[in-house]
Amino acid sequence: MENLEESPADEQAPIPPERGLLHIWHPASCSEQLCPERVLLSKPVLQVSLGEHHCILLAQGSEVYSFGELLWRDMSIPPSAPVLEVSLLGKRVVRVAAGGFHCGALSEQGNVYMWGENTAGQCGTTEKGTVTNITVPEPCPVSVVDSEVIPPAVVRVVDLACGREHSLALSAQNELWAWGSGCQLGLVTSTFPVWRPQKVEHLAGRHVIQVACGAYHSVALVQSLPSQECNTQNPPKKTERGQSPHYMMTDREEPSTVDDTHYCPLGVELTEGIKGENSPRRRGARQRLHPGGQSSGSSPGSGATSRSFSEDSKSDTKQTNLLTSCVFEGNSDTLTQTDGSTNFHPLSGWRVNKNLSDHDELELKSFVEKYPSHPLQMQHTAGAGDTDSLSSLTSDDSCVSSTPSSDLLTSSYKDESSIKRQTNNNNELSRPYSSSPVCLEEVRLCLEKEKQALQGQKSSSLTNIYQKGNTATSRRRSLPGTPTHGSPRRQQPCVCRPSSAGRAQASAQEEALNRLPSLETEVWTWGRGSEGQLGHGDQLARLQPLCIKSLTGEEVIKVAAGSHHSLALTAQCQVYSWGSNMCGQLGHINSPVTVPQQAKVSEVLRIWGLSAGQSHSLLLADGDCVQPVLLYCGQQQQKLSIQNERLQQGQSSCRRSPNRAEGYTVRPTLLPLCIEMGYISSVCSGGQSCAVLADQNVMGFISAIHELASRERQFYCWLSTVKRVLLTPLRNKESACPALGDQCTHLFFSLCESFVRLSSLIGRHATSLSYFLHDVPGRDVTSLPLVTCAEYFVDTYKKYCLSVGDFQVMGGFQLLHKLSLESLGCQRSLLTQVCMTDQCASGDGDLDSMLYWPLQQLHQYSRLLLKLAACYDVLTVEYQSLHQGCSQFESLSMALLRQKKEAETTFQFWKTHSGKTTEILRLPRRRVVCESSNRSLTLQNAGRFSNHWFILFNDALVHTQFSTHHVYPLTCLWVKPLTEDSSGLYAIKITCPEESFTLAASTPQEKNKWLRSLNQAVDQVLGGGGQGSSPGLTAVSRTASYTFTGDERFKDAQYTGGWLAGRVHGRGTMKWPDGRTYSGNFKNGLEEGYGECVIPNKVLNKTDIYQGQWKEGKIHGFGKYKYATGEVYEGCFCDGHRHGYGMMSSGKLAKASYSVFIGQWVQDRKTGYGVYDDITRGEKYMGMWQDDQRQGSAVVVTQNGVYYEGTFKDNKMSGPGLLVSEDDTVFHGEFSEDWTVSGKGVLTLANGDCLDGMFTGEWSAGLKVVGMYTKPGIDEHKKERSSLDRLGQYAVPAAQRWLCVFDECWSRLGCDTAGGGERAAAWESIAVTIATARRQSPDLSRSQSKVLECLEFIPQYGEAVTTASYDNIRRYLTKSCETPHHPLGWLVETLVTAYRMTYVGVGSNRRLLRQAVHEVQAYITHFYGIVRFLFPGLPEDGGVLSEVPDSPSKSKRHSFDQGSVVVVSCSSLLLPLLLPRLYPPLFTLYCLQEEQEEAQYWERILRLNKQPDQSLLSFLGVQEKFWPLWMSILGEKKQILSSSKDACFISAVETLQQISTTFTPSDKLVVIQKTFEELTMEVKPMLDGDFLWCMDDLFPLFLYVVVRARIRNLGAEVSLIEDLMDPNVQHGEMGLMFTTLKACYIQIQQESLA
Repeated sequence: MENLEESPADEQAPIPPERGLLHIWHPASCSEQLCPERVLLSKPVLQVSLGEHHCILLAQGSEVYSFGELLWRDMSIPPSAPVLEVSLLGKRVVRVAAGGFHCGALSEQGNVYMWGENTAGQCGTTEKGTVTNITVPEPCPVSVVDSEVIPPAVVRVVDLACGREHSLALSAQNELWAWGSGCQLGLVTSTFPVWRPQKVEHLAGRHVIQVACGAYHSVALVQSLPSQECNTQNPPKKTERGQSPHYMMTDREEPSTVDDTHYCPLGVELTEGIKGENSPRRRGARQRLHPGGQSSGSSPGSGATSRSFSEDSKSDTKQTNLLTSCVFEGNSDTLTQTDGSTNFHPLSGWRVNKNLSDHDELELKSFVEKYPSHPLQMQHTAGAGDTDSLSSLTSDDSCVSSTPSSDLLTSSYKDESSIKRQTNNNNELSRPYSSSPVCLEEVRLCLEKEKQALQGQKSSSLTNIYQKGNTATSRRRSLPGTPTHGSPRRQQPCVCRPSSAGRAQASAQEEALNRLPSLETEVWTWGRGSEGQLGHGDQLARLQPLCIKSLTGEEVIKVAAGSHHSLALTAQCQVYSWGSNMCGQLGHINSPVTVPQQAKVSEVLRIWGLSAGQSHSLLLADGDCVQPVLLYCGQQQQKLSIQNERLQQGQSSCRRSPNRAEGYTVRPTLLPLCIEMGYISSVCSGGQSCAVLADQNVMGFISAIHELASRERQFYCWLSTVKRVLLTPLRNKESACPALGDQCTHLFFSLCESFVRLSSLIGRHATSLSYFLHDVPGRDVTSLPLVTCAEYFVDTYKKYCLSVGDFQVMGGFQLLHKLSLESLGCQRSLLTQVCMTDQCASGDGDLDSMLYWPLQQLHQYSRLLLKLAACYDVLTVEYQSLHQGCSQFESLSMALLRQKKEAETTFQFWKTHSGKTTEILRLPRRRVVCESSNRSLTLQNAGRFSNHWFILFNDALVHTQFSTHHVYPLTCLWVKPLTEDSSGLYAIKITCPEESFTLAASTPQEKNKWLRSLNQAVDQVLGGGGQGSSPGLTAVSRTASYTFTGDERFKDAQYTGGWLAGRVHGRGTMKWPDGRTYSGNFKNGLEEGYGECVIPNKVLNKTDIYQGQWKEGKIHGFGKYKYATGEVYEGCFCDGHRHGYGMMSSGKLAKASYSVFIGQWVQDRKTGYGVYDDITRGEKYMGMWQDDQRQGSAVVVTQNGVYYEGTFKDNKMSGPGLLVSEDDTVFHGEFSEDWTVSGKGVLTLANGDCLDGMFTGEWSAGLKVVGMYTKPGIDEHKKERSSLDRLGQYAVPAAQRWLCVFDECWSRLGCDTAGGGERAAAWESIAVTIATARRQSPDLSRSQSKVLECLEFIPQYGEAVTTASYDNIRRYLTKSCETPHHPLGWLVETLVTAYRMTYVGVGSNRRLLRQAVHEVQAYITHFYGIVRFLFPGLPEDGGVLSEVPDSPSKSKRHSFDQGSVVVVSCSSLLLPLLLPRLYPPLFTLYCLQEEQEEAQYWERILRLNKQPDQSLLSFLGVQEKFWPLWMSILGEKKQILSSSKDACFISAVETLQQISTTFTPSDKLVVIQKTFEELTMEVKPMLDGDFLWCMDDLFPLFLYVVVRARIRNLGAEVSLIEDLMDPNVQHGEMGLMFTTLKACYIQIQQESLA
């Protein structure tokens, strides 16, 4: 906001800033009117700190200035020309601190810089034992290092405070570090000075918020520990304020007065060595402050102070004791009542302050006139030689406050013992107080003078107010500029605590809320306590920090320390003070001063800023106007008025000097000079000086910020008063529960909790705004809690308004009013004073109007945020944030006011219609909308004498007829207007889940009224804005809960989920009383789509669980059913029965009986082809079924390797069949029950011998044979082989297996039969399935979601397939098989499951190889039929695709190009999709089949590989011209020797080894082709020119490569390629290469081992 528009005339001279204006003055100066001196700087001042006689300030741009008596440089700088600290330029200083005679600065990075006097090590830059650096003239860095961690880490400091001989630093971890001298360090040491910063271990683990330093004591504000933790300092047992919204509200205890016998164990008596620790060098340095040997404030003759004291003390002791006792004990009440306060009406008297006008100043002037100008003052005269008479009963620390000589300053510790001895000898004072003696006559005259001032007589101090006001007004600018966006740094400190460097602002709302200042605080003090400045009830010193118990729970938010007194500011804008009161700096005359006492401030003032100097205190407060005011208490010097002169003449016994008088105030005095300063943001005190930072009200920005903070502070004070006066006494009253009743008591407790929650939020917010005001230029307006925590404010206000409304609806305020009359008693007048608002009425409405009053604060939020937003351009982030907050709070205000009106209307409704019938309907959250007691609405076709009363609440429609009533919840109520017909009925149709009826209105207006009310109520209860929708369209589809009562299927079931026009529709959950639960999709009132159902089995005490598809309320489609018996079925259902493909697992693998069936089901029975794996018996049945029995052709294999093949009937094998044993013994003949051989047959042994005849018996037990035994001849080997070739003749043909799986796939495509549906409908079904899967499967991985997203797009399927589109089809099929949600992906996954169930385990029998191969080929054939249905442009198996020419020239050019022709086969298209998944079981069968041949092959491979390369090449017959002579190893050529091994044709060998890593025959053929290419590339360099391979040359060379490749199971690889190779390549180049590999395999097998 500093960047104002400047005219050309102003460019010559710098324009003074409008923010950060610094004013400084000496309140104890001898002048009739205080004249603050303006420190002129071209930049705004961000912070100021005052020492004893110097000042240090921080200006914008991180520039640090100093002025005053700079003793460390022997300079005296006037305030008009401050000196820039050049050495700190570029350090980015964010905070400064001034001690007694030294200074400190803090950088943004948390580095500390110190300079000034260092005699006590307070600058921390000099090593112990040296005396060369008693002063540090320039800022030097001070390292704060935590040596307890490994490695030692540099501590980042965020706050700094300085005393006379010590310095304190607050780290970013909220830990305290100290260095310097004295017990005020709080360190566990007896060696001083402490040169390096050390951690204050006594506060370790505590959250220190703020720290302040007095002359020789320290004060820290610490966050309270949670209540469940143990506090070593034994905090008070009372509940702390703001601890939790649910704590019991108790009245706050007043600070207790500590008696004379109180002695804290941590208190110590200072020894002589400690008392005399002040060095002569430091004393001499301070004496140079004022030439002539006089220190600050000393009077002529002060050098004789010690002598005069010893002479006069005895004569004055008795009189002093009497006067002190009289004032403290006898007149304490009188002084409290004469504070000049008038009746204060909270939240009243606010006026909207117009920007850039005289209105603010006129308000301030009128306020100053009302406030007493001369509050009660204590006059004391001091003559020559007796300047220390006021300190006759004090120790050394108070001497500074009473302006002693510098000699006495350093020697008073030695006099303390003599002072105490003299006091004890007189036996007149019970203890030495530091408060000054007061004459009773002075008190009486001052009270009369204050009374006269209240009656309108202007005092002398107000004579020039109007003149100065006009002067200030003339200086205000009439054309303001635009405010800046906070400080030069975008990373602003948090607004939630006092300004500290490096506080990063959290953007998340929860983090911002957590960083609001806590009100659960404690005040800890330590150091010297001779003046009671520690607040522990005694005058003992404390070597360690100690908590002031009386301030715990008082919500202290800020502390300040003067030279010998301390101040604490609470969130209720109250000030507590303790310590030296020699000059009235405590603001009260209460005793004792050794414990915190509340300063006497008028109720119209709310303190929010404070500071303490040597002998005075300066307070910053709110009054009736927005502009802050200043209050001062402490030492004053002024010319005597006539009345004061008479007072002094009449009291000659108290007069010490007839020429001058020294006075001080005992109550904070309002300073009229604050009018001309503008909007004061912070105050500072130090030594005998005061300083303030002020801002001008540019564009109303500053005024709006101050008004927002002032209103919030006033609001919190009002909330605290209501809680203390009303809520806490009533809640703690024992008779509250019987008087209110159980329900109202619960609601009242809920109201109290929400009130406390709101009060806590407002208190924290008000504190945050006070911190914000202290550093407005350094803040970002978007960090205001109203912006960052808006949702939490909204939620808190909503809950509060709801709790008040609920209590009002139930008639709680009437009962509470009676209870308050009984319990409050004398405090009733105070409650009436609090309740006097514009909205409050007399009688029972006082309490509810008072508790509804906080809602008006929301409008103030909106107004002030809008006022702030007007200061920014509409395109800025600040404007957008503020304007959004403005709209949010304004809409909330209107909504809550509507809720208030609804609650009031509902209360009147219940009051009017009281009775037992209606009392049943009375609920706290229920609000009445409208009712038909005037017969404006009735049932259609109702009887003439019937009585129908309809009441519309915010949650239900109630139909009352005589003494009965029906409640229809609005969540499940649909409203539809009926068109008017000739009958003249104005009807509205009401639809409910189990009932529908029609209402008839008396007039069209009544119909529209009820229709609008019903729609709005339904809209609101469903979470809408309550504005209502078009008639009949209000939430036709919705989500709601309902309990059925009359429906046959859903009787007594509770449903939660979607609805459509009165029927269950969409996703939902249905729960029956018997334990049944369904969770899934509904359609038109029935289960439809995917759902999960749990059905309890009471017999087994377990549950059946189904997960899958439903249709029209029945299980239909694919699903998984877990039975209570342990069986699990996963497959297809139809009308609640297992039907189609499915897999049933019975029992558990670890149990005695376990079996798995996979195959076709019909009406819950196994029918069709299926595989039954009886794992317990070790048998696997693969064949046909009929009604759960084996019926038809089948194959059975056992774990013993026996293979049966035949026909089953009634679960038994009978008729002709085949049996093959493990040793290849084959029996072909007749079988009877259970595989018993019975009848004619032929038994062929493994060696070819044959037995033909009649057989009886079991194979495992032995066979009886009657027949002929024959031995085959040489020509009968073919007959022996033919017996094994007959395998599979009784098995189910591969084309007839798993038809149920393909039927299910066709069904998923929307086809009733194979290829019998619409192609477009099939593609639409695929798209719907994929979209549903994406929507209903939230746990999909990223890759799965991406695949489904690609499959949602329907490809071009109706066009002719070209080579380009053929590749697109292949890619689509590849993606579709990656997810089971696609019908083709489900088909592949199911086929793989069925295949593995068949040929894994017991089914891994080499006799099944031919069937397994045929089954794969059948899969491909069926699969290709489905693919051709989806892509009709594909040719039949073996068809040819030609590239469509783009032009005739291209057609001519490609007519002879064989590369443009693509042969399409089902194996080449689909084997890459299926075979990699089927490869493990299939290849295992191949390996078992070739086991014997593989053994021979591998034995010869091992033997041949023992030979060197050249020997092996020679043995295999490779011509020498093909022998390599050199080999390359890592790019280096090496000669191949005769002994070299595995050095020839390495590339070809490695390529051929890759054949084991491929799955499909086509991929294996590609590997063989690449091997030949690599072999050719290696041979080419050995030959000259081009050459062509001949088989005589190629075969031996390739045989060498095969031998060196050492491929395991090469025979299985060859057989797999031969069986599944694409027929189109068998006779081509690849076919020839494969034949070569097969020949090499046979050659190796037949190679002689000799």
